[in-house]
Amino acid sequence: MKKITFLVVIVSIIIIINSLTLPLNNFYLLVEGEEQSISTSSSINITDLLKVNNKNSNIQLENKTITYFENASGYLVYPTSASYMPTENNNTSSNNKLPAIVMIHEWWGLNDNIKNMANLLAKQGYVVLAVDLFNEVATSPERASELTKAIRDNPDNAISNLKSAVQYLKSLPNVNPDKIASLGWCFGGQQSLQLALNSEENPLAATVIYYGSLVTDPELISKIKWPILGIFGSQDKSIPVDTVNQFKEVLNAKGVPNEIHIYEGVGHAFANPSGDNYAPDETRDAWEKTITFLNKYLG
Repeated sequence: MKKITFLVVIVSIIIIINSLTLPLNNFYLLVEGEEQSISTSSSINITDLLKVNNKNSNIQLENKTITYFENASGYLVYPTSASYMPTENNNTSSNNKLPAIVMIHEWWGLNDNIKNMANLLAKQGYVVLAVDLFNEVATSPERASELTKAIRDNPDNAISNLKSAVQYLKSLPNVNPDKIASLGWCFGGQQSLQLALNSEENPLAATVIYYGSLVTDPELISKIKWPILGIFGSQDKSIPVDTVNQFKEVLNAKGVPNEIHIYEGVGHAFANPSGDNYAPDETRDAWEKTITFLNKYLG
């Protein structure tokens, strides 16, 4: 009888343990599921990229919407003077002015993902102006295509927009006017290069291109007198590796300092967390290279 009672107790304990561990397992799976689903959004992308330099995670930012060109409003963000203490090792000049970035959106427009990236870069000690070339955010590929076509049909207006962004940054009291660069993804990468090709009179400090359409005309490339960072994917059908290599060859021939990185096995827009081609490891590495490049030439 004692053996039977003992067995009943053991079985009861096992049942109780199983009833407790099941919810724990379900909770673990729920957490895993949330992390997996979030990984396709901009929030996990930002969280991952913050690890590139988490010593700046506590830096406070100020942001505002400003008008910098005709009816175009941009997103301006920068570290507050109270939370960002300049040192000889970070991005400040002797009078504590900060370097600045003209950030250019993809074909979706100035959406939350671009604003998040602007915040992320501002935490590295930069004043960032995320421009708006569309005056709207596209919600479908069809509308995004229409908006980019309007830019292609009238490229001068986009260049004027970007040049005005540069001049706006130069006018700010907390910006070092000699330390301004541009950075863009996809459509924005193409526009980042176009700004470089049209800035002879007001040279930039650097240009960053994430898988943007390229120009390989030596005469045009010769207009650029500052460093270029290029980020591309080997499986990008819209920007073939041969074109990227030709671009690099022309840069070298014209004496333009450059760092061109081609990530194997990833396609176009691999750094966009909302896209099917999103590659988090390559995105993180590309961002590390971007920060290192900007610190080198704007620091």
